[in-house]
Amino acid sequence: MPSTNSNTRTYAYLGPEGTYSHEAARAFTAVDKGECKLVECASITEIFDLVDRGRADFGVVPIENALEGSVNETLDAFAFSSDAQIRAEIVIDIHHNLIAAPGVQLADIKTVASHPQALGQTRRWRLNNLPSVQTMPAASTADAVRMAIAVNSTAAIANSLAAELLGGEIICERIEDRFGNQTRFVLIGNNALPSPSSTNGYKTSLALFMKEDRPGTLLMILEEFAYAGLNMTKIQSRPTKKALGDYMFWIDFKGHIDDMNVRTALDCLRLKLREVKVIGSYPAASELGGLSE
Repeated sequence: MPSTNSNTRTYAYLGPEGTYSHEAARAFTAVDKGECKLVECASITEIFDLVDRGRADFGVVPIENALEGSVNETLDAFAFSSDAQIRAEIVIDIHHNLIAAPGVQLADIKTVASHPQALGQTRRWRLNNLPSVQTMPAASTADAVRMAIAVNSTAAIANSLAAELLGGEIICERIEDRFGNQTRFVLIGNNALPSPSSTNGYKTSLALFMKEDRPGTLLMILEEFAYAGLNMTKIQSRPTKKALGDYMFWIDFKGHIDDMNVRTALDCLRLKLREVKVIGSYPAASELGGLSE
């Protein structure tokens, strides 16, 4: 529930504490100039629900991972069920660490617990360093740390924040098999934003729905962006959930909806498509600054 203090802004995030989502939420509140309160949620759907119903001022949701791709639950909520818009984005570096109770050594470990994705992303390291150790899936990396704190023969794979908050000790740092793993998180909200004084460094996200499935539709969409000189950073098709083979397109591009070339492109697309849903125009991750209005 939002705080009764009207000066406090409430941020809903995907819990529990100590996860990468919690790390992203803390990063967003760190640049908010006002008083903030974090609210833990059990699912991405719950975050959108709290924001849509006004029970949270903002939500923090993962939208894309460098290794796993898009978070479809987030894309679908934006496209089909929510009126929330993206306010800002941030990119979190994903570094996995082996964490255990204080005093536990590598030779003491009999089981390694973590979220299945983290286990998969550290498979090579575990084979080289803990070849005979069993694995145990956990609901989250933070839950795995709690398991490790409770059982000395168990270690967890999680971020350093989980170790800090839960009292774990990092045995080995950065044990991920592939470096460069990052997750993009977005800040969502429902209240309208004033036009920025400068639109440099902004991105826009769209959900595009076709009138009918016919040859050349994607080419037509791409041509409008090309004519307007807009640089797309993402394009993905998603099923509309109405019929097999019926798809919509999610597009990210550099630019703001107040830019003249963006307005022109969107006006042309609206004449040719069933719906052009603007998901948000927002500062790119490198431009993240104060979020207060």
